[in-house]
Amino acid sequence: MSAVSSRLPVFPWDKLEPYKATAAAHPDGIVDLSVGTPVDPVPDLIQRALVAAANSPGYPTVWGTPQLRDALTGWSERRLGARDVAHANVLPVVGSKELVAWLPTQLGLGAGDRVAYPRLAYPTYEVGARLCGAEPVSYEDPTELDPAGLKLLWLNSPSNPTGRVLDKAELTRIVAWAREHGVLLFSDECYLELGWEAEPVSVLHPDVCGGSYEGVVAVHSLSKRSNLAGYRAAFLVGDAAVLGELLQIRKHGGMMTPAPVQAATVAALGDDTHVAEQRARYAARRTALRAALEGHGFRIEHSEASLYLWATRDEPCWETVARLAQLGVLVAPGDFYGPAGDRFVRVALTATDERVGAAVKRLG
Repeated sequence: MSAVSSRLPVFPWDKLEPYKATAAAHPDGIVDLSVGTPVDPVPDLIQRALVAAANSPGYPTVWGTPQLRDALTGWSERRLGARDVAHANVLPVVGSKELVAWLPTQLGLGAGDRVAYPRLAYPTYEVGARLCGAEPVSYEDPTELDPAGLKLLWLNSPSNPTGRVLDKAELTRIVAWAREHGVLLFSDECYLELGWEAEPVSVLHPDVCGGSYEGVVAVHSLSKRSNLAGYRAAFLVGDAAVLGELLQIRKHGGMMTPAPVQAATVAALGDDTHVAEQRARYAARRTALRAALEGHGFRIEHSEASLYLWATRDEPCWETVARLAQLGVLVAPGDFYGPAGDRFVRVALTATDERVGAAVKRLG
């Protein structure tokens, strides 16, 4: 076990604990804007679907019910603009983090293989490479990578942590490059429904992939758009050959989405009203926090989508974390997401209206 854990970086959030204690000592309590975990209620129609399916004594299937697969294909065509999405093009997974961490292993990657991800990125892309013994490689522009030995390329648009959105032309160029060099492309699109100053596009849009899903898979999650982080509900859409292989492997591994969660996912994907209502909540919090941060001397970069503001005071990120902790506000240091973030902090929009109001007041 130690041989495996020694490949991994120190779990970053443990380093934030002293600053969390400082922020928690504020007389009016902590405003935790560090972790992007939803705080608003799970919509009633989703809760009702979960409860209605609670009497599920048998094992669920890894591929999901036909109703779930219908919901996944229908949503992908309606929301992503994808065409001719069949059941073979979809696969439910037990939350997107599990998928990101174990995908390189399930793809059979190991020593001598390379896994690439953005230079500012969700840390689990690197963790997934290290778990299987592959070489993690970060990039500024993936098409400038040496394709030799590169087996898996991660895209993330909208980005966590920066909120940057890759436009249709960039995505098209990257997909073409990956196909030319035989590199499997996985696009993490978990924040796609949270565009503010840009309209995110999926790699599955026909203008990007040319109507073919060969070598391309998109990752989607209900954690943010439907407040279902506690349900572990996510799914893949794309290359049927890749998903078919993953399905066989995941059957052996027993990686099954619980039956009540499958039913809740069907309800969530069939309703747009709750998504619009949640977007409105986040938009109001984003407007308030952005104005307060800029008034406090911060500069916001990118942040045109997702659930975060990528902010800097042009000082080392840990100094910023300490400064804000004194005000009772906890944020994530940018170097959690790569050395290029060492002068930024990530400020999450996932706090209640009351706590966001408290942060705005303190920053003012």
